[in-house]
Amino acid sequence: MQSSLGKNRRMNVVPGPRNLITDVAGIRVGNAEDARAWTGVTIVLPERAAVAAVDVRGGAPGTRETDALDPTCLVATVDAVVLSGGSSFGLEAGSAAMTWLAARGVGFAIGAARIPVVPAAILFDLLNGGDKGWGEIPPYARLGGEACEAAAAHFALGNAGAGLGAKAGSLKGGLGSVSAVTPEGLQVGALVAVNAVGDTVMPGQSCFWAWPFERAGELGGQMPPQGPIPADEALVASPLARIGANTTIGVVATNAVLDKAEARRVAIMAQDGYARAIRPAHTPFDGDTIFVLATGARPLAEPRAAALSLLGALAADCVARATARGVFAAESLGGLISYRDWVKTRG
Repeated sequence: MQSSLGKNRRMNVVPGPRNLITDVAGIRVGNAEDARAWTGVTIVLPERAAVAAVDVRGGAPGTRETDALDPTCLVATVDAVVLSGGSSFGLEAGSAAMTWLAARGVGFAIGAARIPVVPAAILFDLLNGGDKGWGEIPPYARLGGEACEAAAAHFALGNAGAGLGAKAGSLKGGLGSVSAVTPEGLQVGALVAVNAVGDTVMPGQSCFWAWPFERAGELGGQMPPQGPIPADEALVASPLARIGANTTIGVVATNAVLDKAEARRVAIMAQDGYARAIRPAHTPFDGDTIFVLATGARPLAEPRAAALSLLGALAADCVARATARGVFAAESLGGLISYRDWVKTRG
């Protein structure tokens, strides 16, 4: 007898109506940018507190509140997730989001007090151009509040939010998002700010590493590679490889009912999406991080382990697609050429 997991692998999974992480019901996203400093903030804001987990694979991460997401810890849900440029300066955006939520009565209840739980991750865009001479007042607290105010179902990709000052290997990086919906109503979405030391495009080709996962022309209609793929150049010879100077950070959301341990398993599986879209990934130079949010609107099917495996596989595919889409949607900025402009130069 054929297993239900085998059947599910061949079902018709399609992008949601927006092909954004906000196709997961109850999820909103807000972006804010500082056009002068070439940096920005992105917030993922669930309508209600969501079960959350995180998986960190890069060798140079920058995060806040990730220890609280361990399945053995007390707090079971979070109120938002923040992705920010600015390296450690950008962690202020998480504090600003926390203050914004607290002022609206949102947060973990301890007596009469409310303490919003807002994990965050940052990427390094301090050397990518723009005026970073902000003195004693970095823009990230302001940007964190503006991103909260801007949270909506529709939001910009590419040079938006945390993706404004990002780079991807030798190309301009950016903010990408996609979704996948099953016939049974399981919703999965991914949001990725791509600032990788590795490349998202195959060497000697014009197609993304993630080209096989494209849906609905979201990457401009990718063609398969022509001929064998040459070996990558040694990263040690690359001027782009600086310890702590790169990172790809993202969020996966789903409407599934998950506990913290199950959400962590999905986050672990979702990291494979980075490895499918970026080569190499999880290097000592990167801080690759994936958060998972589960809104709990749809119970997982039985057998539960098989359904969780399917969910993790869909999450990895969405992360790969969102990573490539962030680079595809980006526009040239300063000395960073966009993928679409680079393709034009190839003729």
